[in-house]
Amino acid sequence: MFAALADPTRRAIVERLAAGDATVTELAAPFDMTQPAVSKHIKVLEASGLITRSRRAQFRPCHLEVGALESTIGWMTEQRRVWNDRFDRLDEHLAALRATEAEQHDRTDD
Repeated sequence: MFAALADPTRRAIVERLAAGDATVTELAAPFDMTQPAVSKHIKVLEASGLITRSRRAQFRPCHLEVGALESTIGWMTEQRRVWNDRFDRLDEHLAALRATEAEQHDRTDD
């Protein structure tokens, strides 16, 4: 999923689909690229599970799979918590080292 979202065009497509379903033609309109090029981006997003396509008469609108994003957001939130805890512990350790160095420096000055 992260590889699919690494491309700015695909992120823009996901943002557009957050507003509602759209056809490939509608999704291609704001981009300076051919419809087949946009279709390739859509296939990458489909393969990652971020979007699905349904069939409505002769149209195949794309739909954002919010659940895929929500599970990723949950994982990222947990990773953020883990790393914030690690950085907090590192800050505490560095503060203790600075305090120890200051004490040693004060002793040598006396």
